[in-house]
Amino acid sequence: MSDVRRIGLLLVDDQPLIRMGLRMVLEARGFAVVGEASDGGEAIAQAAALAPDVILMDVRMPGLDGIQATRAIVHASPGSRILILTTFDLDEYAFAALDAGASGFLLKDAQPTELAAAIEAVATGDAAVSPRVTRRLLDIVSGRLSDAQGGAAGSAASGGAPPAVDPDTAARLGELTEREREVLVAMAEGLTNSEIASRLFLSESTVKTHVGRVLMKLDARDRVQAVILALRAGLVSL
Repeated sequence: MSDVRRIGLLLVDDQPLIRMGLRMVLEARGFAVVGEASDGGEAIAQAAALAPDVILMDVRMPGLDGIQATRAIVHASPGSRILILTTFDLDEYAFAALDAGASGFLLKDAQPTELAAAIEAVATGDAAVSPRVTRRLLDIVSGRLSDAQGGAAGSAASGGAPPAVDPDTAARLGELTEREREVLVAMAEGLTNSEIASRLFLSESTVKTHVGRVLMKLDARDRVQAVILALRAGLVSL
């Protein structure tokens, strides 16, 4: 677990008791809490000043919320990964956070071991998404794409239906080999590398190589961004 101790965390929540509880749990597991913030604006400033490896971000906060802060941090401090940690198991918040650039989404009722594993995954460029959110993400994007194609005017909390895939992204998706597409589809279904290896009868190291190539070809910062691109492009369907 020596690699865990090098992971610096920024805790963002408007409730001091929650931040204190998280600090106690995470420091006991060897993580380094390098800073705290009580709202989105403060989180943006702290991210720029402290360059944390992972930011645990609440969604609902006064002033600038966690989704807006995530979007700003992804652009201003791309070296910091963001793990959304919230009590609200709502579809629109899950999609909006991931669409804003978060690398993971976890509920606050997660067990300490689950939270620690999610932090480690996000810190290494992997994705950490609640299984419930992963299973419903296809429904969310599929429904919004249908609305967009049908000209529906309604929108959810994340700002409406996702935009169409741009020509450059479409071209990048076209560069994927058949095997890389299979791996990307499995990623979109929420499978881990070991599960993908089992499904495709490959070694886990080979799967890691394919995942790396997929991210490189799509110019995606992590698995979540790659999956959202695949969903929007219709590469994954219900």
